[in-house]
Amino acid sequence: MNTRRVFLQKGFLGISGIALASTFQLKAQAATLVKKKKEDGFHLGVAGYSFVNFKLDESLSMMKRMDIKYLCIKDFHLPFTSTATEITNFHEKLKQSGVTGYAVGPIYTKSTKAIDDAFDYAKRVGVNLIIGIPNKEDLQYLSNKTKETGIKFGIHNHGPEDKLYPNATVIFNLIKDLDENIGMCFDMGHDTRDAQDAIMDLKKYHKRIFDIHLKNVTSATADGTTCELGRGVIDIPLFIQALRKVNYTGKCSLEHEKDMEDPLAGMAESAGYFRGVTAS
Repeated sequence: MNTRRVFLQKGFLGISGIALASTFQLKAQAATLVKKKKEDGFHLGVAGYSFVNFKLDESLSMMKRMDIKYLCIKDFHLPFTSTATEITNFHEKLKQSGVTGYAVGPIYTKSTKAIDDAFDYAKRVGVNLIIGIPNKEDLQYLSNKTKETGIKFGIHNHGPEDKLYPNATVIFNLIKDLDENIGMCFDMGHDTRDAQDAIMDLKKYHKRIFDIHLKNVTSATADGTTCELGRGVIDIPLFIQALRKVNYTGKCSLEHEKDMEDPLAGMAESAGYFRGVTAS
């Protein structure tokens, strides 16, 4: 019996055995990462407002370059008055770019009639989520509407300048006893600008968070402005850990309100950072 065989029988791996064990360990780690990535229920998207200065074709071209496949539809790309044919053509154009329109809005609904119109629009577009800003006095009417239709409505918070819905806590306290299909589109940046803890708010209110406007901001004050995802005051790795902890299954849509005449570089940086953090 040769020495190498004796070492193996006695439990000594030797150099080749150590190398083999290391290979197995690396494969196991890689498999764990792949498994974790597959288990994530959330997906990267784009909030349509990011493309306010661009036509649909230009917007889809940027999304294709970033390999982002989900879009929250704004009315400047698909007007409220669109016909059935125009809506079909719109979806076909998205499909050709590998993009799915998953929601509409934000829509300001300043009356019950505007709420009805928003739900009619969502139904015709074929989505199950409206992002909007309703009047407080219309919340009970909105609750009846979400219960009747099954279409979800996510109220958007807009930071300290917003007298209606500055942060997630204000929204939750107004909707907690209403139909469960009323929730929020959680703008983590504006929440932070209102001196709130976006990570803590995600954990506290996740059951009523239907959509996330993904961004970072330069400071946790009213003067804070949107910046690339990895450059601001919100700890994005901790935010992603929280997404996983609460099993968030909605979209995380980039809303890039910086360099809006030429947003691609900043959006691409943010998308790459988000993917890098989720992969690691």
